[in-house]
Amino acid sequence: MTEKLKITAIKPYPVWVGTRNQMLVKVETDQGIFGWGESGLSGREKAVAGAIEHYREFLVGRDPMQIGRIWQEVYRSQYFEGGRVLQAAISAIDIALHDIKGKALGVPVYELLGGKQRDRIPTFASTGDEAEGDVAIERARELRAQGWQAIRFFPIGQNGRDIFEPRESIGATASMMNKAREALGDDVVLGIDYHHRLSVAEAASFCNKLGRGVLDFLEEPIRDETPEAYESLRTMTDIPFAIGEEFASKWQFLPYIERGIHQFNRLDVCNVGGLTEAMKVAGWSEAHYVDLMPHNPLGPVCTAATMHLGAAVANFAWLETRAPERKLGFDNSDFFPVQPQLDGADYPVSDLPGLGVEVDEKAIQAQSFRFWEAPHLKRRDGSVTNW
Repeated sequence: MTEKLKITAIKPYPVWVGTRNQMLVKVETDQGIFGWGESGLSGREKAVAGAIEHYREFLVGRDPMQIGRIWQEVYRSQYFEGGRVLQAAISAIDIALHDIKGKALGVPVYELLGGKQRDRIPTFASTGDEAEGDVAIERARELRAQGWQAIRFFPIGQNGRDIFEPRESIGATASMMNKAREALGDDVVLGIDYHHRLSVAEAASFCNKLGRGVLDFLEEPIRDETPEAYESLRTMTDIPFAIGEEFASKWQFLPYIERGIHQFNRLDVCNVGGLTEAMKVAGWSEAHYVDLMPHNPLGPVCTAATMHLGAAVANFAWLETRAPERKLGFDNSDFFPVQPQLDGADYPVSDLPGLGVEVDEKAIQAQSFRFWEAPHLKRRDGSVTNW
């Protein structure tokens, strides 16, 4: 490559893969090198696609190698900067630009982030939100037998499509987790994701019903808009918190990192602002001894981008993954003929140029978008509650 690259096209592809949509983005250049990115804003892919179309209008013709400058311009180019929709769009573009730059230089993306610090990416697996009680514990036994040393549970009632009553869930869930610790022993990491469905009082009550040392992390027990609420909960329990999959910038992480509220960052590279922003959050977290535990709920592009992040940072705990037999279809090989593959409970770090993912563009062009809504949950009195 002797001449500067120029962006010639930015193509958003909101497509149904498995049981949900994936918001994929392709960035093309004048020298035939292209990159793929992914947005993480599930359920609002059309909004993200619209934002990408706005950015496309001034990014075509730009040098894709100037990733940091482009990030600043797309963030600062409107008065109403930031927010989850715009940051999800920026994330997808930023990841695609890293893919382009790695391919252009003939190096894997982790080399653009400072080089590889680990050869394998450890993961945690989940029992599945359809598994409850003894079924979930047996599922955890199976995951441990398959090699996972970090296992996440879901609360009783998580899989409901209509009604969720927190007070009906917390006692039964605490009992399940106490039994799980006894059944699985002390040398396995156990956590639970409450999907921000509790209030501060409910979360404190749940924690108080657990035996000491039962949980190694409590994920998203309450909503995150008010850091002071998490600070209040922090005084009521010593269980480590895993928070941040919804955060859309380093600024949203700021109070949680600076005030010592949480111990694991559930950072999502497809929501936070891509790899450019993720590396800043990682460094900031390292300074406060907070480990990364990235959110990774959908496709192989997100998985690959997060693996490169995990390879390049020191403070990494586990990457979220799904056990292979949970066939949700998000990793459909018809759409992604080259993608990360688990080896036991780890992902070997790819040395392919760029992200190391291939997308069959013709296959996804033939795949339609489907409107999908998360359950709109209610309490038994008819009031709306969190999904």
